[in-house]
Amino acid sequence: MIYSRLHVEAGQRYGGARHRRPSRYSAADVERRRRLLRRLLPVVAGVAVLALAVGYVVSRDPGRGARETAERFAAAWAANDYRAMYELLDERSRRAIDLAAFQVAYRDAASTATTRSLTIGEVRSNEGDVVPVPVTVRTRVFGTIHGILDVPTSGEGDDVRVVWRRSLVFPDLQPGESLTRETRMPERASLLARDGAVLAEGSDRTSEISDVATQIVGTLEQIPAAELPAYRALGYPDNAIVGASGLERVFQQQLAGTPGGRLLGGSRVLARTEPRAAPAVKTTIDPEIERAAIANLAGRYGGIAAIDPRNGEILALAGVAYSGLQPPGSTFKIITLVGALEAGIAKPTSKYPVVSEALLSGVPIQNANGEYCGGTLVESFAHSCNSVFAPLGARMGAEKLFEVAERFGFNQPLGIPGSAVSTIPDPADMGDDLNVGSTAIGQGLVQATTLQMTLAAATIADGGRRPVPTLELGAKPRFVRVTSPRVAREVSRMMDAVVAEGTGTAAQIDGVRVAGKTGTAELRSTVAPEDGEETPDHLTDDIPDTDAWFVSYAPEEKPRVAVGVLFTEAGAGGDVAAPAAREVLVSALQRTR
Repeated sequence: MIYSRLHVEAGQRYGGARHRRPSRYSAADVERRRRLLRRLLPVVAGVAVLALAVGYVVSRDPGRGARETAERFAAAWAANDYRAMYELLDERSRRAIDLAAFQVAYRDAASTATTRSLTIGEVRSNEGDVVPVPVTVRTRVFGTIHGILDVPTSGEGDDVRVVWRRSLVFPDLQPGESLTRETRMPERASLLARDGAVLAEGSDRTSEISDVATQIVGTLEQIPAAELPAYRALGYPDNAIVGASGLERVFQQQLAGTPGGRLLGGSRVLARTEPRAAPAVKTTIDPEIERAAIANLAGRYGGIAAIDPRNGEILALAGVAYSGLQPPGSTFKIITLVGALEAGIAKPTSKYPVVSEALLSGVPIQNANGEYCGGTLVESFAHSCNSVFAPLGARMGAEKLFEVAERFGFNQPLGIPGSAVSTIPDPADMGDDLNVGSTAIGQGLVQATTLQMTLAAATIADGGRRPVPTLELGAKPRFVRVTSPRVAREVSRMMDAVVAEGTGTAAQIDGVRVAGKTGTAELRSTVAPEDGEETPDHLTDDIPDTDAWFVSYAPEEKPRVAVGVLFTEAGAGGDVAAPAAREVLVSALQRTR
């Protein structure tokens, strides 16, 4: 044999004595090498065995790559990472559907099933190129659904990809089937006042205190087109009736209950459930305080709000108290005063000249009716001196004024559906000293709701903590720290002076110390023309050019209620809004302890 011949020749060439070269190693070296080789033999043998085992496993488990790819696909689905899922598709699947349509398909399926979360089980085996993945889907409407997602794959090893089809949007769907549902709503729950009186019940939403209910309950309508996707995701049928305003909107989800129906794969029922009605919802609204607010609104356009500053519970809302935005006028000086005290640019004993106006950026800012005003900071606040607070605001600066206002809740939603967001311009948009000073006295571009300014008063009442407003009785009270208790006490004493001897004396209550702040917000210029100039048309109208504001709380030493009042185009806050606030305060003090 050739092999034997070569072997012999090699032996003769290198192994014969005639050609043996002298050894470079000693006998000890040779022995050490032999011992080393003996130790390495088991290792080499082990590596060889391992290589054989791996090769054997690979050869015996050709579906491993398919399972790993299917698991990655399902895990990305559980994480709502549709892009990662799409990247695992084979080329043919990607040509059939682009990424945007792929994402829509999965989002639509999640909305149809009302999916809350999705988890993947362990993949134990596969049937050829199809990998069955256990999937558990938790839904809002149909409970927990257990199923199998059959993931088709193609390719081998690291090149395995998912062969996508539309039945992969939900477990147990068969090729050619679509995921659909049929749902219906339970009867709407009853809406109650804090004393248990029925505000609305039944399908016709009748009430035993209709005089209160008509003002606060609100209306029901079909789902607006813009809100259909959100309601579909909750399981509502498209023709459902939902809260459009008032308390019906605020408590929509609690009142509606849980839809029921069938989840279908083609004509097959994948899951079913019955509609579940919700328990009655008890609100924080006090019927007697609400009646007082309605009576004092007296059909005028405006808003009245009453809040318990100790817990943020809204006791009454009338008119556009949380939806109507207007310049807050001098009620905003509460915020300016807090900022000035924090910045150390003013203190209660600071003194200011008694003048009728102040110049900012060369433009005069007048006191109401051109009055002369000044004295100490306490006196200037009590008499609402624009000539003091506009320059204070300018000195404080736009950034500080903006920062304090945001602490009071401006530029942030109140957390009550349907409520407007009170706003203050960004510091960069306030402009020069004139505009900053105008903002500091509640003019310029600052806008607020009655509820927002009532919360400003409630913040001072609660020692510098802003209560988060709530209409749900029994909700855990929440607060936001706005300023220090020391600053809040100083502001409270100045608000006490407003009612005791300043512009808010019409809010005085016998035997009760009331703290408050008036506001007269100019809607247009109210400066009378000089001699010889033509009087503008708006100054000859019977309709006043100012909004009337008043915010307050009582008792000043241990507050139980905060009340805010706005009447648009109604005159001066001290003359028009303060008396109305007084009546609501009286009613609320009788109802709270």
